[in-house]
Amino acid sequence: MKDGVNGVALGVFVFFFLAVTVLGFLASRWRKAENEHSLDEWGLGGRSFGTWITWFLLGGDLYTAYTFVAVPAAIYAAGASGFFAVPYTILVYPLIFTFLPRLWSVSHRHGYVTTSDFVRGRFGSKGLSLAVAVTGILATMPYIALQLVGIQAVLDVMGVGGGEDTNWFVKDLPLLIAFGVLAAYTYSSGLRAPAMIAFVKDTLIYIVIAVAIIYIPIKLGGFDEIFAKAGEKYTAAGAGGLVPAPAGQWTYATLAVGSALALFMYPHSITATLSSKSREVIRRNTTILPLYSLMLGLLALLGFMAIAAGVKVTNGQLAIPQLFEDMFPDWFAGVAFAAIGIGALVPAAIMSIAAANLFTRNIYKDFIKPDATPEQETKVSKLVSLLVKVGALVFVLTMDKTVAINFQLLGGIWILQTFPALVGGLFTRWFHRWALLAGWAVGMVYGTLAAYGVASPTQKHFGGSAKEIPGIGEIGYIGLTAFVLNVVVTVVLTFVLKAVKAPDGIDETTPADYTADAGDPGVEVELPPATAGTSH
Repeated sequence: MKDGVNGVALGVFVFFFLAVTVLGFLASRWRKAENEHSLDEWGLGGRSFGTWITWFLLGGDLYTAYTFVAVPAAIYAAGASGFFAVPYTILVYPLIFTFLPRLWSVSHRHGYVTTSDFVRGRFGSKGLSLAVAVTGILATMPYIALQLVGIQAVLDVMGVGGGEDTNWFVKDLPLLIAFGVLAAYTYSSGLRAPAMIAFVKDTLIYIVIAVAIIYIPIKLGGFDEIFAKAGEKYTAAGAGGLVPAPAGQWTYATLAVGSALALFMYPHSITATLSSKSREVIRRNTTILPLYSLMLGLLALLGFMAIAAGVKVTNGQLAIPQLFEDMFPDWFAGVAFAAIGIGALVPAAIMSIAAANLFTRNIYKDFIKPDATPEQETKVSKLVSLLVKVGALVFVLTMDKTVAINFQLLGGIWILQTFPALVGGLFTRWFHRWALLAGWAVGMVYGTLAAYGVASPTQKHFGGSAKEIPGIGEIGYIGLTAFVLNVVVTVVLTFVLKAVKAPDGIDETTPADYTADAGDPGVEVELPPATAGTSH
């Protein structure tokens, strides 16, 4: 590790950070709308983005700074089991091809801004809608925090902020500045800011990975040498070499499947999806987004390179930034650090907007001020987006980083429990609203308690997301086990509730809503969306 501040790398980092800051503020003038005081404009970019903008926005949304840092860090620490992220991103795209176009169509026709809007309209249940909204907000908060952890990791490696004995304010000042800039342009420009910055972010990441996958192996003696050294480390550590032991294969498979089911349940994924201008844009994106999975596979290899390069860090999240610091010329290390830093800003902005939209539409409007005007909705959403980011910042500055990571894993378990209501509702009205709510509650309680009982070498509780699957005896992903329990309870109770003729909610949608496209009769939503949630 180099001593002191890496001035050249810091200079390059600051240059790119200032460039995207300018872009973030200029984005408020990009495709400027006649009526800016609506969530359609601030929170969904006017539902106007085409194929390439949506592709960059979704890519910037899903492949975050945490991905850049944590996926190769998992390889660095645990070997090939960290590759689970690659198959799950391959599994997810055929899955979303089946339901995202349907969600876009019904949302566009009825003016839905969030998944909870759809759930309320489909099942006629504000209680179920509230459950989905609260789950989305809870799952998103630690995810935002991890983006700030990614920025902090880069700053630490560059030597910015001083050592452990430095005054806390001086040490955290660079992160506070980055947070302030992020908060300001998100408040000003809404979803247009991360949409514009995503172009820069993804271009930088592709450049860095392309250079790293060629340049670093040349310096380390080739991939044969890299894999040999990695294999030696895992064997010496008792990990069984490069390939996971048979006992870990259930964990690997269930984690991949569960993560694939959960990815597009996150509010930020849906927000980016609903910002597109047509159903066809969504369908095209599900066919070209797998290009990011290729990038992810190459990115994962950096974990093996960090081992071969002899990178030694006490915090695994620093392994890849430290690899870049050690292997690249200072100026290109700055480019790599900028890619990670900007890779945090884009998803953090989208996540805060998505969480704010959930609060505004499904808590504030549904339960606090039902007669809120579109202008009031937008104002509340802007303020809540700031509060969400402040909460994430406090989380990062006051808690151990491993806690943030474990709470993000818990968020994945939680958000998966909204799958039956959202995806099930897109294809059938058979499920009873009370059964869905009960299934959600069972999945949430089981998942939380099971995760609470998992210990790690550094933590007594919430030490991981895998535990023995009841009745099978194999170690598997807690989220998927909770999801199965959720579905079983939902199906059984639906039969019971229908048998006793329990009152069902009113479905405000029609079959035609789920296949409608922009330009079809009755599809265009009026702005501002004051009638959102009413039947057309």
